[in-house]
Amino acid sequence: MTDSPEPAVLALDGGSTKTDVVLVSRQGAVLGRSRGGPSNHQLVGIDGAMDALDEAIVAAARDAGLSEAPHPMCPIGVYCLAGVDLPVDEERLAPAIALRGWTSDILLRNDTLAVSRAGTSKPWGIGVVCGTGLNCAGVGPDGASVRFPALAELSGDFAPGGSWLGIRALGLALRAADGRGAPTLLSERVPAHFQLPDAPSVLTGVYTGQINYTRLFELARVLLDSAAEGDALAREAADILADEVVTFATTAITRLGIEAERVEVVLGGGIFETKDTRFHDRVARGIHAVAPGAQLLRLSAPPVLGAALLGLDTIGAPAPAHDRLRAELALP
Repeated sequence: MTDSPEPAVLALDGGSTKTDVVLVSRQGAVLGRSRGGPSNHQLVGIDGAMDALDEAIVAAARDAGLSEAPHPMCPIGVYCLAGVDLPVDEERLAPAIALRGWTSDILLRNDTLAVSRAGTSKPWGIGVVCGTGLNCAGVGPDGASVRFPALAELSGDFAPGGSWLGIRALGLALRAADGRGAPTLLSERVPAHFQLPDAPSVLTGVYTGQINYTRLFELARVLLDSAAEGDALAREAADILADEVVTFATTAITRLGIEAERVEVVLGGGIFETKDTRFHDRVARGIHAVAPGAQLLRLSAPPVLGAALLGLDTIGAPAPAHDRLRAELALP
């Protein structure tokens, strides 16, 4: 097979901490790739997001041997970005992307759809991302799609991901310290994580700015480890999050009408790396109660693979191109 030297797909997976970019040929060869900074417009603004995308795209083009990338550099750009939660986000971002002229056509999607496509063996299925936040998106066999706003409490999310779990860990430790709550392993483990003597010292550190508020999200792993060791309060919090994962996934499944299908449910994000088997079992039981034939899959590939596969789907690339791309972007 002879590859065209021209990139056919520009694929991006942009998030709150990083942006991954790949340039791919029609035959599925990775011509260039890069990693840049955060591009979630909810955090860095639209101009900041566009600048972050541009920096990462230029780096990928340079990696592909394009010292001065043409505009447009390829027919289709697949922009799977965190923060594309509502139609208004698309209305704001699509013109800003088009103005940069990176690609002839634009496919703008929430980054959860990249996770789904990266992990499924076919172009449809369910993707659940549970990292700092929690989100879910699904595509049915007929191409119909489902997504959720995923704006934490503002959009009715009861347990919005690892950020919620980490803050909960501090709260449970504080309640145990002042008598409002029962004893918990978190009383020692939360302050130990920050090398402080007690939970009130952690609260003071966050309040005064000595501890960045976002560092509380690190406590999600501390809570899940405590739950795995039998801590009742940590178990209760972990179960709440597991049930919210189930609610997102099963709602997407029922809205798409695929309860009787062997739907692939891809689970991506740091929370699913926990060794707390009861968390995983609770998620599996909840999903199988609604979709008995569902196949739960842990994401074992970078989400940018999903964005690139969406691009190959769009241009009608042959199956061997998909296989080659999966092989070239497989995690080591």
